[in-house]
Amino acid sequence: MAKLIFHVVQLILLLAIVSSTTDDGENFARTIDRKLLGLQRKEKLTHFKVYWHDILSGPNRSSIMIQPPVTNSTYFGGINMIDNALTAKVTRNSTLLGQAQGFYAGAAQKELGFLMAMNFAFKTWKYNGSTITILGRNTAMSEVREMPIVGGSGLFRFARGYVEARTKWVDLKTLDATVEYSCYVLHY
Repeated sequence: MAKLIFHVVQLILLLAIVSSTTDDGENFARTIDRKLLGLQRKEKLTHFKVYWHDILSGPNRSSIMIQPPVTNSTYFGGINMIDNALTAKVTRNSTLLGQAQGFYAGAAQKELGFLMAMNFAFKTWKYNGSTITILGRNTAMSEVREMPIVGGSGLFRFARGYVEARTKWVDLKTLDATVEYSCYVLHY
């Protein structure tokens, strides 16, 4: 009898273990306290200005075409991968603040319009190691282009906001360009 009770207890424990480890997918998400992620603090609005250097020519290119365009008039279908310097001033040899890493793709057939997907990875001051992510439409011939900030990391965790892009310089022969990015970031 003791042996039977022992085996019944073993079976019950085994069934309890098996039933507790099966996951039907209902427990993949749960609500957590905002304070665990430091979100009890007041949100801040940070503004900064950087200069984005897209260099397509020479030995130290920062922008590489990985897919040629279907049409050269609007660059539709073309894709460039970038690792562009972000500097404090218009000149390329001014203080390096970080890198713009990502890609832009010709996404408009009737105008020069790009899909921009890039991270601004900061390398200086208290923002070292922090990023913001920009994803949006850039109509390059417009004087001012606005694109959303869709996230970030480090000091910009849970970031949102927008950037305004203004072309400061372009070489029509090589298509090298410098663009001012004025960034407005809400973050904790």
